[in-house]
Amino acid sequence: MRPRLLILGGTGEAADLARAVAAALPGLDAITSLAGRTAAPPILPGQMRIGGFGGADGLLTFLRAEAIGLVADATHPFAARISAHAAAACAAAGLPRLVLRRPDWPRLPGDRWIEAADMAEAAARLPKLGRRAFLAVGRQDLAAFAAVKDMDLVVRLLTAESPPLPGCTVVTGRGPFRVEDETALLAAHRVEVVVSKAAGGEATYAKIAAARRLGLPVLLIRRPPPPPGPTADDVPAAVAWIAATCAAGGCDPRRTAANR
Repeated sequence: MRPRLLILGGTGEAADLARAVAAALPGLDAITSLAGRTAAPPILPGQMRIGGFGGADGLLTFLRAEAIGLVADATHPFAARISAHAAAACAAAGLPRLVLRRPDWPRLPGDRWIEAADMAEAAARLPKLGRRAFLAVGRQDLAAFAAVKDMDLVVRLLTAESPPLPGCTVVTGRGPFRVEDETALLAAHRVEVVVSKAAGGEATYAKIAAARRLGLPVLLIRRPPPPPGPTADDVPAAVAWIAATCAAGGCDPRRTAANR
């Protein structure tokens, strides 16, 4: 039986990892799992799976049923729940697990960053930083800002929808974004403060650079820490870890069967 890799995806890095594994490790069968929130997911090498697992127990069932030999968690840095489920399921199945964790954005001269531990803290601090805010935190986390009063909120969503917050202005877009476009957007809406997750990566960094260019403060929500275990900062490092783990016999699918 060929060794099988499960890539927990939904990010550009996950897609790049699936392509890199197919090119560099042709003896490995890869399954990329997506949550199903993207209307038009990319076509990737290997198998693709759409939808949730039903928690850690559901993921464990899948790992055993599919004879998965190792797992690469390449989900969004703020997808703490699925990462915790992956850690628990892999521990129960006795499988090696890697977290592909994109590096944090570097803080450069001119950046005016104010950090918050979570969305609730960000919402509480926001009114003190300006009257017009640009929220680029994703639709699922906007509820924390529903209680913010006497502010003009510009919310970015992937697709045009009814306003998710009372009185907000909705703009649409999907990264990667250009600094020039982000600068023009912030200026056109007279934004005074940008709110963003500290997601890292290149696709959405342009708003951070645009805020620096305009001298605007950025309210950054810190990442949740990843579960303990090996990590890689980029796709080549992840491929090298997967190759070394398999070479050492760590991705033998019989390990999963032995831990039923």
